[in-house]
Amino acid sequence: MSMDMIYDVLLLILLPILLVIVSFNFLRHKQCCQREKKRLPPGNMKFPLIGETIEFFNAQRRNQLFEEFVHPRILKYGKIFKTRIMGSPTVVVNGSEANKFFLTNEFKLVKSSWPSSSVQLMGTDSIMEKDGERHRFLRSLIGTSLSYAGLENLVPKLCNHVRFFLESKWQGHGNTISLYRSTKILTFSIVFECLLGIKVEQGMLETFERVLEGVFSPAIMFPGSRFSRAKKARMEIEKALTKAVREKRKEMEENLHNEKDGMLLSKLVNGLIHGEINEKEVIDNVVLLVFAAHDTTSFAIAMTFRMLAEHPKCYRKLLQEHIDIANNKRREENLSINDIKKMKYTWQVARESMRLFPPIFGSFRKAITDIEYEGYTIPKGWKVLWTTYGTHYNEEYFKEAQSFKPSRFEEEIPQYAFVPFGGGPRVCAGYQLAKINILILVHYVVTRYEWFLLHPQEPIIMDPLPLPSLGMPIRIFPKQN
Repeated sequence: MSMDMIYDVLLLILLPILLVIVSFNFLRHKQCCQREKKRLPPGNMKFPLIGETIEFFNAQRRNQLFEEFVHPRILKYGKIFKTRIMGSPTVVVNGSEANKFFLTNEFKLVKSSWPSSSVQLMGTDSIMEKDGERHRFLRSLIGTSLSYAGLENLVPKLCNHVRFFLESKWQGHGNTISLYRSTKILTFSIVFECLLGIKVEQGMLETFERVLEGVFSPAIMFPGSRFSRAKKARMEIEKALTKAVREKRKEMEENLHNEKDGMLLSKLVNGLIHGEINEKEVIDNVVLLVFAAHDTTSFAIAMTFRMLAEHPKCYRKLLQEHIDIANNKRREENLSINDIKKMKYTWQVARESMRLFPPIFGSFRKAITDIEYEGYTIPKGWKVLWTTYGTHYNEEYFKEAQSFKPSRFEEEIPQYAFVPFGGGPRVCAGYQLAKINILILVHYVVTRYEWFLLHPQEPIIMDPLPLPSLGMPIRIFPKQN
């Protein structure tokens, strides 16, 4: 039999088999596509790769992400919809039920998914990037200093620090102060000096700010780019923190691993000495903590004062709460944790301010398996974006949601409806520190100063986090006691 005949016979045998295989795969692919199309959330993916990225970032830049991007799509598609952002197919979810489902299923169904630039600048060994047991261990190590009980002993130190700051920086009758900038400097120094025990050197805050500028920019090392400048600043920070960590380790080893000063850095270095944590994990988590504990807190403080200025009746009620506390103290006597607990209305005001002006918009997760939710399938590898505004401005959870009503927090708020600090295993580790910072600063400002906003309707912008566009200037007049 010739070779041609052999080929003909083989072709006659194989061709039907190939046709069956191709037909089977085609039908299966068609069925899968139909099934996926039917089960995927509604929405518009628009163009390949780009998708709706331009619309997303334009709205974010104007701090109108909810109003211009999310809300119109909720009206069109419902609480869950699909889009494409930064090249990734993304499902945007809204509502307390969605927040709870995705935030509590961290490590099981989803995992944290930050842009490459954020990961590189915050640190690959921070708790932001850790999963499972390693995340739980590091969070526990950090959490001992940041829990309400752990911060109790820190209250007198915070009081001294805040009073000294106000007395040295807010002097003068009728002076104009940038409230936002002032509180950024204050909260930054609190994290370093009161929590970590590291002295703030000149230029440190500005270096950290250069890092922040690049966290959401494209991770391209082009000379002069935001990311390039941020990366260079990150290296400066790393060098300074490495020196501080090694000096602390030497000091502790010479004192038989003594960590009785209660500082968070001492606890981390103690773990380093015992081989529970490595040096890079110490540095990366300190960097993350500094950003988490001062930038968002300073914005929350600024918005609290803005709301008080716009609602004088609420301000009078809050002021009376602090006068009652101050009347039971000597002028230079520090607040106690019991005094902090008495500031119930003040915390309602702060929470309502954070509801209307959340310090974070939300965050991305990545599906690590196919997820069945609300009758839809979110395929493995897709991103999930949950938002604070998706519940904070929802009439289902907050009646007259556009109105400022601190008293709404007298009643129980639905779980995962109020999420300025996130939730689940990745809830912000520093939220108790933020709370105490806000309450202590409000106390000393309202009891010692008359103050007035110069631009009550000052626009809020994003760069890359929300901030008052003019720095929220206020005019201060020290009270005569």
